Amino acid sequence: MRNAFADEILKLALADERIVVLSGDIGNRLFDKFKAAMPERFHNCGVAEANMISLAAGLASSGLRPVCYTITPFVTTRCLEQIKLDVCYHEMPVTIVGTGSGLSYAALGSTHHSFEDIAIMRTLPGMRVLAPADAPELRELLRATFEQSSPTYLRIGKKGEPILTEGRPFHPNRWQLLREGRDATILSCGIILEEALDAAEFLSKSGIHAAVWNCASVKPLDVEALSSFSPAPVFTVEEHSILGGFGSAVAEFISSRFSPPRVHRLGIPDEFLHDTGEQHESRIHCGIDSAGIVKAVTAALR
Repeated sequence: MRNAFADEILKLALADERIVVLSGDIGNRLFDKFKAAMPERFHNCGVAEANMISLAAGLASSGLRPVCYTITPFVTTRCLEQIKLDVCYHEMPVTIVGTGSGLSYAALGSTHHSFEDIAIMRTLPGMRVLAPADAPELRELLRATFEQSSPTYLRIGKKGEPILTEGRPFHPNRWQLLREGRDATILSCGIILEEALDAAEFLSKSGIHAAVWNCASVKPLDVEALSSFSPAPVFTVEEHSILGGFGSAVAEFISSRFSPPRVHRLGIPDEFLHDTGEQHESRIHCGIDSAGIVKAVTAALR
């Protein structure tokens, strides 16, 4: 998958002079062709990922389309503050690419594991979160990224992922139904798709027919697809913690679809608070003061 990324970003940059690549001390040989063609548009920022993100935000504010690339935990958890304040707060069109996501670097231990990146990135207002399943989908999503102007987090694997989506209809914010089924629905997020499809095949031999969806768009969710599911059990599968990730996003949506909803979530909306005020004033603004809670409960029980 990382080879496909290097190849595709080269093609895109040759066609779009705004694209610049920033690397966090990784992929030097991977980007040899890019550096040979456009040395002035490749910057190795070293083991200084927070500075890399701030630099990218500055480049974006100058009209460029920077792409930050390094191993997933180093480009997410290590520089969350810069992503939040330099990129998302100012709505800078920076593309953040985390390679070797999930369990790709399982043998290297916790320093290289990324089990919380989706949870973190999807809470940032304005941030799109995408997890392609294979190289063809990565190429499609990368091309679509430069057709938009929002911050984007692209969570990719490392190498050896099987080709599973090639030739299928693509839309950047829509999920793909890869297998029909009536007894269960499996929603697969990212590079775990191979396991989900293998599981569905095994289940079919036991008379259990599970639908399998490829769900690359974590934020925004494909609410049209989610709204179409039958009452059959839904299983989310991801190389990520079960807390806060893709499964949590799906559960949040499904919980709101009951009539009446069984869970009403009150809290800070998915936006930055640009109007400053004291804590109590901000609680009123967000509807989480006592009066706001009473209003929500009363409306739900009517």
